[in-house]
Formats: sequence, structure tokens, C-alpha cells
Amino acid sequence: MTRIFRAPAFYIQGPGALAQLGEKAATLGRSVVAICDALVLPHIEADLAEALHRQDIVPTVIPFDADVTHKEMDRLAEDVRRIGGEVVVGIGGGRTLDTAKGVARRAGLPFISVPTVASTDAPSTRGIVIYDDQHTMIGVEQMDANPAFVIVDTAIIAKAPARFLRGGIGDALTAKFETEGAWKGTGLSKQGTRPLKTGVMLGEICYRMLLEHGPGAMRVAGTGEVTADFEAVIEAVLWLSAVAFENTGLSIAHAVATELGAIEPVRKQSLHGEHAAYGTLVQAVAEGRSADELKELFSFCDEIGMPRRLVDLGLPVVDDAAIEELAAKCTKSPFMVNQARKLDADDLATAFRSVENYA
Repeated sequence: MTRIFRAPAFYIQGPGALAQLGEKAATLGRSVVAICDALVLPHIEADLAEALHRQDIVPTVIPFDADVTHKEMDRLAEDVRRIGGEVVVGIGGGRTLDTAKGVARRAGLPFISVPTVASTDAPSTRGIVIYDDQHTMIGVEQMDANPAFVIVDTAIIAKAPARFLRGGIGDALTAKFETEGAWKGTGLSKQGTRPLKTGVMLGEICYRMLLEHGPGAMRVAGTGEVTADFEAVIEAVLWLSAVAFENTGLSIAHAVATELGAIEPVRKQSLHGEHAAYGTLVQAVAEGRSADELKELFSFCDEIGMPRRLVDLGLPVVDDAAIEELAAKCTKSPFMVNQARKLDADDLATAFRSVENYA
């Protein structure tokens, strides 16, 4: 079977990387529409303007503070068409970037991703997670291509609250386990082909980088200090994790994360990356990983302060009935085909209980 590898055309990371936005945007078009998180905009507005004005680009900057809905993306896409935009830039966290991706897709324009937090691996991916007006996830769209540029200014991300980076680490923790599950399973990647071995290898590298540099990165997260550990973890979260999963697939970890995110109290109390980290623990146990592997994984979560029990994620009642219901819902996920052997609800419920009771 044919296999396909896709990734962002350019990934640029480092302190002050935002200064390169104008130069890179100018290679795609002169009329730049920047959709920027409304809370972030006051902190970067001067640097944003300087980066673009240096290339004689006067951008249209649209502050954004809403959910990722079809209505919002359609509205903004119409504004972009009316302006005559040639390039869409998304600046901010997940909601803003996904909305900007959807706008670029609807307008048929190239997209530049400028994340200001590292809470998930989404900035480098084609995926757009869409919600309804009640904040419930209703679907996922895909851009035709990954972002033309991903510009990661680590000096900006270093000022974001530490919890966001912990969430990003949780999302990236899945890469090793899910890429291996995808390789052994029967599912297809987002390219509609069987996984590439390269993706599996990237997942392993991502995991090793997190274990080596994660504790050091968490010690400086939120302080504004950019260290070698911090740079390595940002690279693992925003690039390695994204490219690994897009070229292989998702598995148990994200089946669990999706179902946890659908529970309102959990969604309100904890982050997607924290759900994904918990799902990784469930997957590792369900797969029968060795005691040494489990100790390494659980110990790492404890060291960086990752919540690893359902009550800590916000599930109001954690009893046998709740676990069995959650396990049953997870088994219906399309991601469950990415496993060496078929797991049923009883298998997953047993894994959930083992995670809950792990010392």
C-alpha cells in the first residue's frame, strides 16, 4: 500500500521568532489577515506590527474571543474575502488557531500558525476541532495542507501559565504509545494510508525528549525564562508529537481523552492534554507494558505534577458503574482499531481500575 508523509512546510522556533513573521508571510502574499487571541493581542501587538511593517505589510488584525464554530469560521471567512486577504495568520491558543485554520480553509488561502501557548500539538497539524454553541465537540475538519509556516516564539510561550505546558506534555506523551498502536493495528493515517515507520520512530524520540527535559522545563514554565530544557519540550510538543501522530494515527489514549472531554465537569476542571495523559496511562496498562515501563511513565507524571486519577480530572463520581460506563463509550471510538489486539469494555475497565489503584 502507498504510504504518505505530511508535515508543515517550515517549522521555526526560538526566542524572538515572531520577528520572522513578516518575511515569511510576504512569500505567500501581501494582504495579511491576522486572527489573534483577544487576550494575547495587547502583549504582542507592537512586535506583530513591527514584524509585518518591516516588509511593508499593513495587516488587518482581528481580535478573537469565541468558540470554534461553523458560524464563527464562516463569518470570518466572509470578512477575509471582503478584505481581499491573501494569507491567514492565526495567533494564540487552540481556539484561535483552529478558528483561523477553518477560515483559511474556507477562503482557500495559505495559513501561518503562531502559537502563544504549548498546551497541545495542534499548531502544526491540519486538524480543526469544531464545537456547537453549547461548547460540545461536534466534529473535526482537515485543512488541505499543514500550515505553510509554524512560527514558535519561545519567549512568548515561556510567559504562559505553567499548567498549559503541562497539558502540552500530556498531549505529547501519547505519541509513543499511539504511534506504536497504529503500526500494529489496522487503521489508516490522516492521509488515508497505513502508517509510516518514520512516524513511529518520531513518537519514540518525542517520548524520550519529554522524559529527559520535561521536569526541567516545568521548573521554569511561566517564568519567562527560556532554557535548553524548555526549548526541547516545546519542540517535542509542538512539532514531534504532531508529525508523529498525523503520519500514524490515534489509539486508546485519545479514545479516553475524547470521552473525558465530553463530560462537562471534567471539561471545565481539566485540560485536553491532562485527559490525554490519563488516557496514555490507561493504554500502557491495557497493552500489558512491563512493570519498568509503567514505573517510568507513572513516575514522570508524578514528577511534573500531572493529575493521574479521575477525581483529579473532575469526574464527580468514580465508582465501578462510572468506570464501566466510561470504558464502554471508549470502545466505540474509531481510534480503537489502532491496537495489536482487539480490546473490549471489560479490558478497558480493568485498565482504568489499575490506573486508579496504581500506587
